[in-house]
Amino acid sequence: MFAAMMLRRLAAGLAVAAALAACSPADAVDTALVLFDLRAGEGPSRLKAATPTPERRAVAWRHDGAPAEGDLYLLSDHAPRAALVLVPGLAPEGRNDRRTVAFARTLARVGFAVLVPDLPGARAQRASAADGVAIAAAARYLLARPEGQGPVGVAAISYAVGPAILAAGEADLAARLDFMVAIGGYYDATAVVTFFTTGYFRGLPGAPWRYMEPNAYGKWVFVLANAAKLESDADRTTLIAMARRKLADLDADIGDLARSLGPEGAMVAALLANNDPARVPALVAALPAAVRADLSALDLSARNLGALRARFIVVHGRDDAIIPYTESQALARALPAGRTRLTLLDSLAHADLSPAGVMDGWRLARAVYALLGERRPD
Repeated sequence: MFAAMMLRRLAAGLAVAAALAACSPADAVDTALVLFDLRAGEGPSRLKAATPTPERRAVAWRHDGAPAEGDLYLLSDHAPRAALVLVPGLAPEGRNDRRTVAFARTLARVGFAVLVPDLPGARAQRASAADGVAIAAAARYLLARPEGQGPVGVAAISYAVGPAILAAGEADLAARLDFMVAIGGYYDATAVVTFFTTGYFRGLPGAPWRYMEPNAYGKWVFVLANAAKLESDADRTTLIAMARRKLADLDADIGDLARSLGPEGAMVAALLANNDPARVPALVAALPAAVRADLSALDLSARNLGALRARFIVVHGRDDAIIPYTESQALARALPAGRTRLTLLDSLAHADLSPAGVMDGWRLARAVYALLGERRPD
């Protein structure tokens, strides 16, 4: 009863705001339905009751001469009003992650054709610039389908934001993608490493450092992503074992493994053990060459993002303990002026689109409303 009352109030409020702004009351109602469906997860909602269950269809294409695959979500009896590639973060379940499936179905219910590509590296919790090439291939596949003949965009979550923006910058896609959504993403690779190793972050270079206890998950995902790049088989195996043990139990003792590290592994361990933000650039510069190269390839701060054509919706939570919200602030400053909407929420828990507070709900509603505005008229 309470949820239904809140839904009606939010829908009415959004409809009034939309009317005052000469925008679409229908989009405002859809926004309220989407927000409550996101909160419901796999449970019942007004949106689920009003729409059929979207079809989830396995599809395949070619990428660098090899087969690639993913899932396409569609309402079978409705022509899509827009299409997007949805790229989850570093989740072991990949495209089968329950939150990803629920999010894709929500978007499909309001008229999006949603393609969720399978990224083996992301499923193995390894972020790589190569994912950008794979995302670009998925976007080209979607653009070539009948469902991709209207507005087309990319939505990415967490560490997938970097590779997704790299994909959007490829020459043929830069002119064809209409919109992008970045949730809990990053901009400066060294700043992210500084945060997950020391807990320190800042909004601008030279600004005073601020501290927040980081979620150690980010640190060990970094180790898992980069261990394979080491030349030493022994150090590679040891670092992977350390990361796996910590990801299974962040309180686990890894002293026995750390003591067996050779020179390459010791470089990585030195960065992990450091708690002084001023030392991070030097420690990063001392990492094995292949690790530095991949960090550089993923670093958006070294690229010109202002020339991108797409409209951007950037969302981040101030409570994010994996990637600090200042990264999305920096990203928004670097993206095209006048075509970027930044939404900061007090509480988002990294990339969980179910804020608890009224004001956060309103802020997220405005971001969802902007996304729904990318659809062509019904």
